[in-house]
Amino acid sequence: MQPDLRGEAPIQGLGPAPAPTPTSQSTPASAPGARGEPKPASPNLGVIAFGDSITNGGGELQWGVALQSWAMWTARALGLPYSPQAVDGATVEDVLARQIPLFERTRARPGARYDLGCLYIGTNDVRLPGFDPAAFERQHARVLGFMRGLCDRLLTATIPLDMGRPRNPALVESANRAIERSAASVGALVLDLRRFGGRGVMMADHVHPTALGQVAIAERAIEVLAADGLTPRLRPSELVSYTTTRWGRLRGDLTYAYRHLKQDARLLARGRR
Repeated sequence: MQPDLRGEAPIQGLGPAPAPTPTSQSTPASAPGARGEPKPASPNLGVIAFGDSITNGGGELQWGVALQSWAMWTARALGLPYSPQAVDGATVEDVLARQIPLFERTRARPGARYDLGCLYIGTNDVRLPGFDPAAFERQHARVLGFMRGLCDRLLTATIPLDMGRPRNPALVESANRAIERSAASVGALVLDLRRFGGRGVMMADHVHPTALGQVAIAERAIEVLAADGLTPRLRPSELVSYTTTRWGRLRGDLTYAYRHLKQDARLLARGRR
């Protein structure tokens, strides 16, 4: 069955693209494009992604759906290979100091380009004591500047205003404005996730997306990319299939409530110290 992304609006008019048609009767049977086989579209390497745990992915299943990166689901929907560089717990400084140098040391084709570069960073930065939006913006722009030299398109994302507990939407919004200015400085597309959230798409910590939440982010990413002319082969939600049960839904709700209660209790105890 098609997944219910719990309130996420479907993407209109983004069905699978038609299979390519051979243009000449004289095409050899072994050549690319013969017998309806797709021709190589680009010498580029596909999608590359830097960031933190949200882009790295990984975690528990949700209705049998693996918790995979939104950038990976986006790459699959575009029919492109995926190169993950993100690391759990990373800040924008970590992307500059660790992820980019490691990528440069290990890349097999130094001169090659990517069709799309993805950057989702800031959820760890904004929770650090003394977070400085101006410094964050400068570093974010440096990362995007590096990626601009690698990629035909860039996509970065804002942070959900409901992120984390206790909430601090004003501080998160200061990071979002910095992200948008950084993106504008290099011509990057922006995936606006300010209003992203909800029981089915975010974990009880209100920081990490669930497995279906990652798919929902990819759906939004595909909308942004399609509007810019990068046509998907299909929707990310078409790549997953699952079935819910009454007992499974009850068990999931009880687990979520228990984890939320534990988190609230820790915050209350911390506030009394």
